[in-house]
Amino acid sequence: MARKGATPEKIIGLLRQAEVELAQGKTVGEICRGFGISEASYYRWRAEYGGLKLDQARRLKELEKENARLRKAVAELTLDKLILKEAAEGNF
Repeated sequence: MARKGATPEKIIGLLRQAEVELAQGKTVGEICRGFGISEASYYRWRAEYGGLKLDQARRLKELEKENARLRKAVAELTLDKLILKEAAEGNF
């Protein structure tokens, strides 16, 4: 069964907690083991969500979903256009 990814709220909370623990002298490896995540996930999350506030992270996810929906619509319309163009030229 596929696992559901962490929510942006949870990720931002973990990153803030990790910053505190790093300031206390813990290593990234120790922090990741405590959170139950891989170091790769930590660094990926930090690159994507580092410095964002909760509302900004929510807006980012909304925009990513909208962007994916629009890309799909453009791809479908482009395909339709190519099919109609070939049909008009008689190359089918």
